[in-house]
Parts: sequence; structure tokens; C-alpha cells
Amino acid sequence: MRLTYLTTISAAALMAAGVAQAEPLKIGFLATLEGTYTVLGEDGLRGFKVALDELGNMAGGREIEVIIAATDASPDSAVRAARKVVEQDKVDILIGPLSGSEGIALRDYSKTQPQVTFINGISGAQETTWVDPSENFFRFNMDGAQWSAGLGDYVFNEKGYETVATIGEDYSFIYTQVFGFALEYCQAGGEITDRFWVPLGTKDFGSIIAALPDDVDAIYLGLGGGDAVNFLNQYQQAGGDANLIGGTIMVDGTVLNSKGSAKEALIGVPSSGPQADDWDNPNWQKFVKAYQDLFEPDQRFPSPSLMATGYYNGTMAMASCMEQVGGDLSDGQAAFRDCLSSIVLEDAPNGSIKLDGNRQAIGTNFLTEVVENADGTLSNKLIKVIENVNQTMGIDEAAFRAIGLPSRDVPECKSSY
Repeated sequence: MRLTYLTTISAAALMAAGVAQAEPLKIGFLATLEGTYTVLGEDGLRGFKVALDELGNMAGGREIEVIIAATDASPDSAVRAARKVVEQDKVDILIGPLSGSEGIALRDYSKTQPQVTFINGISGAQETTWVDPSENFFRFNMDGAQWSAGLGDYVFNEKGYETVATIGEDYSFIYTQVFGFALEYCQAGGEITDRFWVPLGTKDFGSIIAALPDDVDAIYLGLGGGDAVNFLNQYQQAGGDANLIGGTIMVDGTVLNSKGSAKEALIGVPSSGPQADDWDNPNWQKFVKAYQDLFEPDQRFPSPSLMATGYYNGTMAMASCMEQVGGDLSDGQAAFRDCLSSIVLEDAPNGSIKLDGNRQAIGTNFLTEVVENADGTLSNKLIKVIENVNQTMGIDEAAFRAIGLPSRDVPECKSSY
């Protein structure tokens, strides 16, 4: 593709490209390397490093120079970090962030920095690309609602869970997760009796655990990182034994590989998300091996988390388009962004990815169940693959918009939308 492109551009553009290729490509990397989601950010960075290793630290004939900035999952921290790498370090491209509300904040910030292309790391709030999207913000991962595809129908029709209560962290990504779960579960015939919300970074879940209803068939857990581990520890200490349903980051490798025995409560728990540890697809197996080969066993998880996969995919999309434009980011990065808008990541490790008109991923989702492996580790076993999941979950766009934005109370639990 690169050769074809170069034969059609003007001599002046060729000269400009030659100059650009002589200069490093400056990339800012943002992830939650502080706070309750630190372990998630660390694996996102590993996925980014796997991509750089595969690329030989080059993209479009230009050496990659990386500036890393830490966030703590708060919007303010994401904007501060972005300002530093964009306005002080003068990066060409920013890859990040990780957490949902950070993504909304960076979408807005990106509109003030048209000279920089923003490629999402793995943040998954629906609003980021659904409401007033930014022309220079691209998301190659599905949002939290899309990651719920298949789960609601499965737990109602296969597990027989007719009533559930939900617990979730009180911010945009988990609103989006519960939104997607509720849409499918309620349409299947299920009832959500109670919704509990806790601040991100909660240490004491005692009052929430005491308030959980005992007359529901299961409890949906929309927690991640330190919050997920803290809840599991305290729930087991309180003698909790309800059926559990896992939100995507509740059963991600970042929790399944945490220290202690609390995680064993997740064995047999159904969930869904953008990957499955035991998928036999060769692209996934190749990525897992590259991840394992690059890091010593005590410096990584047994298998890459979805954070690693998301950052890897965004970085590889960037590199593919840098190759297509021959490293030339002139004219406001117009050709580069045209490529990002239209590229199809056929060889992505977690299934084919393409972007819609809002520069939002349409991708593959995986229905899974937590299992204990022969070596005592936990992983997500594949139950079903759901392809071509779009942001409206297959619902007509007008009807989908009428539901409202994900929040503590939206969507209502209805049999149709």
C-alpha cells in the first residue's frame, strides 16, 4: 500500500515526506499508572511495548520516540497528562487513555489540539464517541456496552437468572457496561431489582454487602482493579454465596491474577468482553506468544489482559497508517487520519476491527466463563463468539438514542426499546 501511495503524490509532497522521515515520530502514551487501576495501566503499557517490539520501534520509516505520562483514572489527571505531552513535549500522536471518564475528557481536549491525532488506549465510555465526537479522536476498541453483547441473553436463557441486582463503580464506563447488559437482559425477559453504585477506589464494601438482596437469582459485578479484589475479599468474609455475573473488567486477567484466594469466588462466573484466553485463532495465539516472550513470567500475566490487547491494536493501527502515508504527517495529518478512518484490522488478535462514521470500533465480542486451569491459575474460557457488534447493539439508531445516555438509572429495564 505504501508503494502505491508514494507513486501518486507530488514531488513537493515527496520532499516533505523525506524531511518527515528524517525526524523521530513523537508519540505520547497515557495510562492509569497511578491509583486503583494501576495494575490495568501497567498491562496496557506491556501491550504497547509488544507492538513497538514487533515494529522494531519504527513507523512509516521514522524512529518512534515515546513520552509516557501517568493518570489515575480521573478526567483531570488525564487532561493534565495530555497537556504535558501535547503542549510541552509536542507529540505528533497521543495513544490513550485507559479509563472511561478519562476518554470523555480527552475527546473534548482533542478538539482544542487539531494538530495532534488521538488514538484511544482502551477507555470504554459510550459517550466518548457517541456524543459530539471529535474528528481527531479514533477508538479501535468497542465501548463497554458492546463488550456486554451476548451476556444478558445467556444468563437469562441458559443460566436461568430471572432476577438480578447490580453493583458498579459510579462512573461513565460502568454505566456503559450496565447499560449494555441491561438492554439485552431485560429484552430477554429478566428483571433488575436493585442497582448499587460505589465510588471508584472504594475500600470498605460492608454497607453495600449488607444491603444486597437475598431474593435475586444473581448479582452483576461492575468492578475492576483494586475495587474488584476488595469486594471479593469482603464478600467472602461476610459469607456471601450468591450466583455472580462478571462485568468485563471484573474477570479480566488483572483480577484473575491478583494475589490471595478471593478471586476463586469467580470460578464458573459468566462474563463477556473483547477477548477469550483460550481462543484458538492463530492471530490471538501469535499475540499471546509475543507477549509472553517479551516479558519474564514474573513481570506479566500468563496471558495478556484486554488492556494490553487494546493498546496493542491502537498502536498497530497507527503504524499501519504511518506506513501507508510514508511517514508523512503534513497537511494537518489529513492522509493519516483518512487511513485511520477506513482501515480494517483484519489480523487483530481479537477479531476483525473497523470504524464507523464516529470513528468508533465495530468488532468481535466473546462470551466467556471463568475456569481454573491445571496449574491453579484462572482464565476465561470461550463459550461463544459474537461478530460485528456495533455501538447501537443492533438497535435502530433513532430508537437507541431515545433510550438516553448511560447513567445510574438509564436504561430502564424494559422488554423492548
